[in-house]
Amino acid sequence: MEHRPGPHHPESPERQPAVLKALKAKEFEDLLWRDAPMGKREHVLMVHTKAYVERVEKVAPSDGYRPLDGGDTIMSPGSLEAVMRCVGAAVAGVDAVINKEVNNVFCATRPCGHHAEADRAMGFCIYNQAAIAAFYARDVRKMKKVAVIDFDVHHGNGTQNSFYNHKDLFYGSCHQSPFYPGTGAKYETGTDHNIVNVPLNRGCDSATFRARMSADMLPALRKFAPELLIISAGFDAHYKDPLGGLSFTDDDYYWFTKELMKIADETAEGRVVSILEGGYSLEGLATGCAAHVRALMGK
Repeated sequence: MEHRPGPHHPESPERQPAVLKALKAKEFEDLLWRDAPMGKREHVLMVHTKAYVERVEKVAPSDGYRPLDGGDTIMSPGSLEAVMRCVGAAVAGVDAVINKEVNNVFCATRPCGHHAEADRAMGFCIYNQAAIAAFYARDVRKMKKVAVIDFDVHHGNGTQNSFYNHKDLFYGSCHQSPFYPGTGAKYETGTDHNIVNVPLNRGCDSATFRARMSADMLPALRKFAPELLIISAGFDAHYKDPLGGLSFTDDDYYWFTKELMKIADETAEGRVVSILEGGYSLEGLATGCAAHVRALMGK
């Protein structure tokens, strides 16, 4: 809540209580809640350059607002702790599923992270917690193959670029195209076909989305056979979202989560860590998250 990028910014602190209120409903009373711990700098440095991390720490203000880029990504006095707790939550989620403490994890964190490049902030994102979680799972927890599936309306350029030359890391994204940030073409496949992009036209509906996932995304993920699945769970492809132009429904998020869980059950002993990305309709964000977590809980 203390990451405050300024009045009228789409990545509003109000996103957080919208999600938490939805997940405090009676149907979710069996959820195990944990506070996000502080992340470690050494884990951030698995993905981001030392010069960039030092810049983030230097820019972090004691009052007011400071931009990290042209104006999309803005820091307030609480931002540095917020993003370090995003990192901490993602890493703790990886530990929890590998240690078999839980079957899966949803990190209800903000700000989002998948646009953050190794050396720069972008698109509301400061650190790339999904990529950090993947490198941590591989390099520290010794998972041989880790996948990130991203269903945010925007392509996760930062995650893709972090994975591009690593054949044991898989990145799959479905996203509106053409759209911000302009990356995510089908021909962007990584050095070992470890990148799968499924661009979707503006207005893409449920039937088209499910057909494309069934034909292009799910078979590629199944072939890769990850030992851990990380989800970049953005809800700005929801039909109510003011920034996106896709038409996903809550049922679509439920369906796709279930399909991803089937593959995780086959190859990863069910290990799934989902990390919140975008979603700027408070209603669409809340109901989309509820559908996603409902599926994760096996309901």
